[in-house]
Parts: sequence; structure tokens; C-alpha cells
Amino acid sequence: MPRYAECLPERCDVMRCSPVLRVFYLFLTAFIAPSLAATEATPATHIALGDSVAPLNGPWRFHVGDDPRWSLPTYDDGAWETVDLTPAPGSHDGDVGLPGYVTGWSQRGHAHYTGYAWYRLDVTVENAGGKPLALAGPTLLDSTYELFVNGTRVGGPGDFAGKTPSVYSVRPVVFAMPSSVTAGVRTYHLAFRVWMDPIDAGDESGGIHVAPMLGDTESIERLHQVQWLQTFKGYVVDAAEPVAFVLLAIMLTALIKSRDHPTHAWLAIALILLALLRVNQVLFYWTPYWSLRNYDIAVTVLLRPLVLASWVLAWRDWFGLTRHPWLHNAVTVLTTAYVVSACLGRPWVNTAHGVVVATDVLVAGARIALAALYLWVIGQGVARSMKWPDYVAAFAAVLVGIGLFATEVNALGVPGIWFPYGTGVARGQDAYAAFIPLMFALILWRLSRYARRDD
Repeated sequence: MPRYAECLPERCDVMRCSPVLRVFYLFLTAFIAPSLAATEATPATHIALGDSVAPLNGPWRFHVGDDPRWSLPTYDDGAWETVDLTPAPGSHDGDVGLPGYVTGWSQRGHAHYTGYAWYRLDVTVENAGGKPLALAGPTLLDSTYELFVNGTRVGGPGDFAGKTPSVYSVRPVVFAMPSSVTAGVRTYHLAFRVWMDPIDAGDESGGIHVAPMLGDTESIERLHQVQWLQTFKGYVVDAAEPVAFVLLAIMLTALIKSRDHPTHAWLAIALILLALLRVNQVLFYWTPYWSLRNYDIAVTVLLRPLVLASWVLAWRDWFGLTRHPWLHNAVTVLTTAYVVSACLGRPWVNTAHGVVVATDVLVAGARIALAALYLWVIGQGVARSMKWPDYVAAFAAVLVGIGLFATEVNALGVPGIWFPYGTGVARGQDAYAAFIPLMFALILWRLSRYARRDD
């Protein structure tokens, strides 16, 4: 019940009073009371805890912008909007399958907004067992946050010291709640200060996607282990495949030292670059050391263009297409244009809409041109010899291309990710997993062929 209701006289008593009081009462209930209801302060959630955890779905008070006073329990946030974080049954994110997913503020009336925002909630906890309490932070949020409990900062993954926060991945984390070990009822004021970096802008982005959880410390710790297991499963393939790529590159050193065959240096370089591209995912999502800015520079600006270029040249050498010197020049020009355009289009370099649109077009054009060259090389390689090893190599090249040109394959309407057993598995991961043993067999076949030739 709204707090102002306790101050209103009973209806039956007023109706027995004078006409003036009756008119005043009708005016109060018709006009004043609704306006007071609209400005009610931070919504409160009541939780009765045993050996359990409870999702803090809210509704939360929400406001874009930033003000240090918004962390204080005494601040009047009655004019703020409310956000309900209750997920649809069975919902999960579109990446690794984290449960409890809801869309962000971009679909809640704040499309295209990036920057600061705050979430506030009062939680009244009935802690019958008197156990220490803890809060499991949100496992998915754009882009970073810091948490305040009763006006005191207790932590968060982001570095808010500078003018613009430094963003690190939002990993599962546990915050101890200030409480006594005796049973009773206690109210906590929670405030999340959120920063969404322009790099993360998208149709569903913005703020909290998975609600935090509150419970006794032991239960929260068990939940924390489950959350980390889900995060581990989501990226374990991205950790394993780079190791395989590096091992294949090491195997290629034997071919590089052999005589009378096309060079395989570009294939070794392509494998190493692809390993670096894939491992960046693991570094960002598993560790607190690789920032979003570093990830964006390494992946978007440098590695993606270099990986595409190196694989075009790698298959050129594998198929022995030495009579096309123009190909190297074309790849060099397209890669340079890709790197420069990707850099100029990043939000930390340029925010002018026209420039961003133009660079996006240039990047897309460079990728399509490199994809065309990639397919041309495969076709020329098969047509050159018409032998079964080249067909196998062409199939291996197609598998790698499915991962390299994921954006272009998506445009064809091919599903990009599946969720077997509740864990996200990307199409590119499957393609690379099939490519690795095939490439291993191809390298062994060439090694044995060159060994027989040397004998």
C-alpha cells in the first residue's frame, strides 16, 4: 500500500462530515492521491529466505544519466521509471545460454542511448535462519557496473576512476551483504551504477539482462559455481581450438623445410592469427585483465582483416597458384582498406554518423571482396589438378571459410548458434572442429608424399 494512504481519513468518517469536507475529500482522492502514487520512492521487494536464493526481478527504479547522490537510500527517485527484470519462461541469452535473459533498455524506450544509467531497489529480507547473506551479481550486463549497498560501494567489474569507465567482462561474482548473524528482518537499499559503452550498442543492448540473486552465502556460492560452469562451457571450445591451430602450425614447419613444393609459411601464419583471434574471446570473458577496448582493437581492427588476408594467401600457396601475382597485391589493398576503415569507424575514434555509415560500407565491401577472392582460389585450386587431395583441401577451406566469413553466411539465413543441452555452440566452432582433423590428415599426407619424393 502507498505510504500516503496511512494519512488519509476513513471514507465512512468523511462522508458523515460537512459538504465542504466531502468536496475536499473527493478532490484529494481524485487528483492528489494519484500524483502521489506516481512519485512513490524506490520500490520495495520482500523476501523470506531459508536455504535458498531469490532473483531480484524488481520492479527496479531506473534512470539514464549519472549523479553520485543516486546511490544514497535517502534520495527521492519517485519520478523515475520502473523496469521489471522478470524473464520469460525458458529464456536465455543468444551467446552461451545464460538463463533468465531479458532485453535491455534499447527496447524499453531508450533506443540508441549509450552511457550511464542507474537501477535502484529496496529489498526487505526475512532471514529466519540468521545466516550471512550474499548477492550474486548480474551475469550479463551492458557493459559494466558498480554496486552500492545502503549507499556504500561494494565493488564491480568496471573501473570508474577515469572520465570514461574502463570496461572489463561481466563475470559471475559474489558480494557479501552487510548483516548480523542473528535472525530477523532487514532492509537493503541496492543501487547499480551502469555504463554502456558505444561498442556494445545494439538492438537489445543496454543495462541489466540477467537479474542479480540474493540468498544465504552458502547457497549463493553454489549458484556462483553453476554460473561459472555455464560461462566455462560457453567458451571452452574457444580455448581448445587455438591450441589445435598452434599445433597444426608447428607441424607445418616440417613442410616449410621440405624441398620442391609450394611454401606453407602463409598457412602457418594464418593458423597462428586465427588462434589469436579465437583466444581473445577467452581472455575477455574468462579473465579480468583484457579490457573491452583492447579486445575491440585486437579483434575488430587488426585480427579480423589480417586473418581473412592470410587465409586467402594460405590456400593460394597450398594449391600452388603461383602464376597470379596480382592476387597478393589485391589482398594487400583490400586488407589495408579494411584495417583503416574499421579503425575510423570505431566509436572511440569517431562518432560522426556519416563517417560511421561510410566506414561500415567500406568494411562490408572489403569483406565481400576478400570472400570472392577466397572462393576464386578454392575454385582454381580444384580446377587446376582435379585430384582427390585437392577436393579434400577445398572442403577444408570451405569449413574454415564458414567461420571466417560468419557475417556473410548469416546474411544467407544460416543459423549462427545452437543450444544443445542449454549451452551455446556457434556455427563457426563446429566448422573449425571439423577442419582441425581434416587439416591434420592433409599435412600428414603431404609430409609422407615429400618423404617418398626425397627417398
